[in-house]
Amino acid sequence: MSSSRRQWLGGAASAALCAGGSRAAQAPLQAPRFSCSSYSYWHFKKEKYPIEKVVENAARLGFSGIEVLHRQMIDESPEYINRLKRAALLNGISLVMFSIHQDFVSPWADERGQAIRHTQYGIEMASRLGIPAVRINSGRWRTIRLFDDLMKAKGDEPPIPGYSEKDAIQWCIDSMQACIPAAEKAGVMLMLENHWGITTKVENLLRIVDGVNSPWLGINLDIGNFPIDPYPEIEKLAPRAGIVHFKTYFGGGEYYTLNLDYKRIAGILRRANYQGYISLEMEGKESPDTAVPKSLEVMRSAFA
Repeated sequence: MSSSRRQWLGGAASAALCAGGSRAAQAPLQAPRFSCSSYSYWHFKKEKYPIEKVVENAARLGFSGIEVLHRQMIDESPEYINRLKRAALLNGISLVMFSIHQDFVSPWADERGQAIRHTQYGIEMASRLGIPAVRINSGRWRTIRLFDDLMKAKGDEPPIPGYSEKDAIQWCIDSMQACIPAAEKAGVMLMLENHWGITTKVENLLRIVDGVNSPWLGINLDIGNFPIDPYPEIEKLAPRAGIVHFKTYFGGGEYYTLNLDYKRIAGILRRANYQGYISLEMEGKESPDTAVPKSLEVMRSAFA
C-alpha cells in the first residue's frame, strides 16, 4: 500500500458528519474503504444474483463491505436475513447500506404516504440486518415516461401541469421529515442520492437536505448521475457526502456510458476530506465476474 493511500480514512461512522456542516480540517486521512453494491452483480435481470455470493466475492476480491439492494433479496424472512448477517460476519464483510426505491414527488398525499411507509419499512429492514444507512430517492415527475428519453433531455423533466419544482421540494422535505423519527429510533441514517428526478439538480438536493435539517439525513453522492459536466457538481456535494457511489461501465453501460476522470474525482474527494465508504456500482454489460475485479483495480488506481 502506498504512503498516499495510507492518508485516507474510510468508515461508516463518519457518515454522521454529512448531514450538517464541514468536517474537521485536521482529521487524519488513511486508506479508502471500498464496498460493492449487490446491484453490480444483478442489474435487475430476471434471475436474482444471490447476495450471499456477492458477500463471498467481495471478501475474496478485497472489498471491505457491500450494499444490499432491497429488490435483490429473495425474501424478507428472519431466516434469510440471519443468513445474510452470518455470511457477512464469517467473511469479514460489513453491510454498509440498504438501498431502497421510493418516490415522494406526487401531488397526491396517499401516494406520498405509501412512499413514507415504504421508507419506514426500509429503516426497519436495515435495523434487522444491522445496517447503519438506507439509500433513498427523491422521486420524479414521470412526465417523461422512458428513461432513455429522460437521458436525452439531460434529466430535465417538466413538472406536472399546475405544479412546480418548489412544490416537489416541499413534498420531499415533508415526507422525509415524517421518516426521521423512525430513523433516529433505529439509529439508521437516511442517505439521499442524486438519483435523477428532481435531485438531478444539486441545488434541489441541498434544498431538501437543508429543509429537513436533521443529522439523520445525509447525502449519497453518485458520481455517475450527472447529465452535464460532473466535476463542479461533485465538488458541491463532496464536502457533505456520507457515502459515494463509484460507477464503472465495462462492456458499455446498461443505460448510458460516461467517460469519467476517476483520478480527478479522487482528488476532489481528497480535498473535501471525504472519509466514508466508496461503493462500487458496476453498471456495464460485461460479466460481473470480470468487470467487478477490473472496477476494483480502477478504484485502487484512482485513489492510490
